[in-house]
Amino acid sequence: MQKLILSLLMLTSVLGAHATDFSQNGFAAWRADHGDWFEAGGVYMNPDEPTQLSALPGHGLFINGASGRTTHLLSKNDFADVRLHVEFLVPQNSNSGVYLMGRYEIQVRDSYKKDSRYPGNECGGIYQRWDEKRTPKGYEGRSPDIDAARPPGQWQWYDILFRAPRFDASGHKIENARFEKVYHNGFLVHENVELTGPTRSSLFDDEQPTGPLMLQGDHGPVAYRNIRILPAEVNPFFAMDTSVKDAAHLSFESQIKMLQALGYEGMDHTGVDNLTEKQVQLDRHSLRLFAVYLDVWADRDKQSFNDGLERAAKRLKGRDVVLWVPIRSHDFEPSSEAGDEQAVAIIRRIADIAAANDLTVALYPHSFFYLQTVDDALRLVEQVGRKNVGLTFNLCHWLRVDNSDLKSLLQKAAPFLFMVTINGADNEGDWKQLIQPLDAGDYDVTQVLDLLKKIDYRGPIGLQGYGIGGNVEDNLRRSMQTWRKMQHIEK
Repeated sequence: MQKLILSLLMLTSVLGAHATDFSQNGFAAWRADHGDWFEAGGVYMNPDEPTQLSALPGHGLFINGASGRTTHLLSKNDFADVRLHVEFLVPQNSNSGVYLMGRYEIQVRDSYKKDSRYPGNECGGIYQRWDEKRTPKGYEGRSPDIDAARPPGQWQWYDILFRAPRFDASGHKIENARFEKVYHNGFLVHENVELTGPTRSSLFDDEQPTGPLMLQGDHGPVAYRNIRILPAEVNPFFAMDTSVKDAAHLSFESQIKMLQALGYEGMDHTGVDNLTEKQVQLDRHSLRLFAVYLDVWADRDKQSFNDGLERAAKRLKGRDVVLWVPIRSHDFEPSSEAGDEQAVAIIRRIADIAAANDLTVALYPHSFFYLQTVDDALRLVEQVGRKNVGLTFNLCHWLRVDNSDLKSLLQKAAPFLFMVTINGADNEGDWKQLIQPLDAGDYDVTQVLDLLKKIDYRGPIGLQGYGIGGNVEDNLRRSMQTWRKMQHIEK
């Protein structure tokens, strides 16, 4: 136990809380020996030579030379546990790779509608290890759970949550490295995959507590952009659709462009109408859809949810989206328990739809609804008894109807907590006081984030913005700046 504690302390000391944006300031974040890599403002697959790339002048993306046969690009800093976002483009038949710690590869390859010769050779695959003494020599390659590859010449993206190997005080490995989650173009393609050692063509043969990010440069033309690393302990942060609309941002495209520019990782959607349109725009701008907010009723004679939910869920299959379930009722009073039988019945119907499409359900406590408090949600989750059903903690609704012992409440909720929403707020009042930009109000939101860390909540956190009004871009910018300060993220 003492050795384990020492190992964790050593790891924590190297993590820091710095965000690294590799697409800013040219090659400043990369080691000096970058071979033929150069910076460009745009790139496209050459129509006359589709195995090659053509570059446009400018800044912000990196291309591995005219031939695609150059040295690897290595970060100056070493990293351990990280969340990595990276976007890439390959022409026909090209190949590259993203190596965490310079050792563990997620494959980058033109594999669109192509057969794979072995597991892990597909775009989005965890590349195989290699041993000349084995037969076959390649082993432990892992194909993506979903083939999310796009055609050559199109931008693609990864969101990767990576956990470094652990070592005791004498340097012996006590835990393997692990890809906790890998998203490819918005689809969850790997979850909790251990790596017993470095994959083939890694920069190093050994394993260490930290290592550099490496972009493979010698297997063919490739372009990279929007490369960002955050500490793994920082939760994914998205904007709820209640916070993104004003006269200047009426279309999904304008809202999503704004979120992308400000650094949000995606958004949610209310209902199922126009969901496909929003998903197309999110995919185009390399952002995730985190949740879909439903309209659910539990009455004596009828329980209902949104028409079209089953069709929408099929289109969301594999995207790791949460179905938010508030429950209203014409017949039963808020928190009364009298309607639990009806509520459980409709939740189970939604849970079945979700399970068939690899989605989860998070009950959504909403003040003055039948499902009003976190305690209501815990009671219903227990009765529903489905593994894919959990709950949401909503700061504004908790302040409105509870505002009691938050520490005990979150400890009780921890095993079932799938989603959290926050916002700036006063300690009490109406919605104008209880929902504000994150930098406003006298309620200390950092205490919520501290408690979430103590219960090891690592899921998404959404920014609530219902009814705030004003300039949404300014609200969102201020909220993002405050979020980074709360998370002690320095850029």
